[in-house]
Amino acid sequence: MNQARTAAEVRGLLRGSASPEKAAFLPRFFKTGAGEYGEGDRFYGVVVPACRRIAGAARDLGESDLEELLSSPMHEERTVALLVMAGRFERGDENERSRVYRLYRRKLARVNNWDLVDGSAPTIVGGYFEGRDRSQLYYWARSKKLWERRIAMLATYRYIKKGDFKDALAIARILRDDEEDLIHKAVGWMLREIGNRDREAEERFLRSHHRRMPRTMLRYAIEKFPERLRKAYLNGRPK
Repeated sequence: MNQARTAAEVRGLLRGSASPEKAAFLPRFFKTGAGEYGEGDRFYGVVVPACRRIAGAARDLGESDLEELLSSPMHEERTVALLVMAGRFERGDENERSRVYRLYRRKLARVNNWDLVDGSAPTIVGGYFEGRDRSQLYYWARSKKLWERRIAMLATYRYIKKGDFKDALAIARILRDDEEDLIHKAVGWMLREIGNRDREAEERFLRSHHRRMPRTMLRYAIEKFPERLRKAYLNGRPK
């Protein structure tokens, strides 16, 4: 694939990879109807592996082109921009990482579906706050905006992978009573990831909170448990 040096060239590659069938399916999958969480989002119909290939071709895009893509109403344009930014963050020095994070913050409102959050928050947000004060994550965890709350939770995935569970557990506690299903899934997922590394750490949290956790959150959290233990939690009687 040829290099894409401008936002317009990225757009052309996306159009060339578009599938009418996917373009018809994805709005339903990402809940873009009136009142749904992805309301108004639009799609070319490009699958994620193709978006990743295009992001590889666009790895040297300038900041103004990335900002243009992030401002787009087209979901895949934002996807490619965030993939480029995540890759640049991982490869970059401290100055480059700060530039990527500042752009992310400026365009935070455009990180507005679960796949966009999940593909960017652990790397860009979690990575930026390594070695820094993490109070911003707690601010987002208490936000009225769904995607900011999910960003807060998913950012901690980076720390979970390194055996640092403190912020993940604290933010899970803040979000325990959240009303949104996408937050229930995110919290349960991160608790499960903690359990994959330290079952006792996860169970200490669950023993305190399982009775008040939304059912989806609990099911996600205990998905990998042995069947007897999983049923005990679902029945509210863990040992």
